[in-house]
Amino acid sequence: MTLKTFHFAGVASMNITLGVPRIKEIINASKNISTPIITAHLDIDDDADFARLVKGRIEKTLLGEISEYIEEVFLPDDCFILVKLSLERIRLLRLEVNAETVRYSICMSKLKVKPADIAVHGEAVVCVSPKENSKSSMYYVLQSLKEDLPKVVVQGIPEVARAVIHIDEQSSVKKYKLLVEGDNLRAVMATHGVKGSGTTSNNTYEVEKTLGIEAARSTIINEIQYTMVNHGMSIDRRHVMLLADLMSYKGEILGITRFGLAKMKESVLMLASFEKTADHLFDAAYFGQRTQFVVSPNASSWESQ
Repeated sequence: MTLKTFHFAGVASMNITLGVPRIKEIINASKNISTPIITAHLDIDDDADFARLVKGRIEKTLLGEISEYIEEVFLPDDCFILVKLSLERIRLLRLEVNAETVRYSICMSKLKVKPADIAVHGEAVVCVSPKENSKSSMYYVLQSLKEDLPKVVVQGIPEVARAVIHIDEQSSVKKYKLLVEGDNLRAVMATHGVKGSGTTSNNTYEVEKTLGIEAARSTIINEIQYTMVNHGMSIDRRHVMLLADLMSYKGEILGITRFGLAKMKESVLMLASFEKTADHLFDAAYFGQRTQFVVSPNASSWESQ
């Protein structure tokens, strides 16, 4: 299973972490997993054009990617940054972007530019005038603005690096869905055109935060099963269900780690039997924790509760 891990091609040109590292991520309930992927089903799943439209709404698009040029202009009585949008590229990428939405995006970014400082000329030209700063000269303010403008997000979810259209060719009709690399499950589900009820993520923490504990429990079961099946191993679903129940019965997802078990178990001896034996016994003695013992009616031995 370990040997196969790094030579396993992912779904639709995406490299997905599989094998022992993936099982370890799930069982330890990692918050930041190495390859978070959201599978988004679409409202219209047999139209490639619609899939491209929704992809444009989800995938992060920067101003630099849709501009022909961004350059500074110096006039005798004024200076500003001129942004020329590439309308052809916007049309080909099926983006819902124009000069007005770009103006709004620049105002909403961290650049501290007000709407009054941005002038829109026609449908493809935006002029950004910087505010005078007493600490540095106008030239440096302009250069700093020119460097930061291409990084402004004009459309999409900032946490999503890329989205891939996956074609399911098993059925007679081509079905399209999106595989989204990123973490913001709530934003992807809320995107117009995405079927929220058919959207899943492989990040257990993200699912718990968005959909609740029951959905997170199902994710643990499905992800472990998926990883094992990819390596040709089949585990009885009931074993995995027992593991998922243990990780979620406290109302939050707890990993099988020294921190997770400390929240799961009340008994000192149970904690001491896992890891850091001396530390747990020392703390229990210091704080005067009590461990109750009961005698089983059928056995002569003492059992800890």
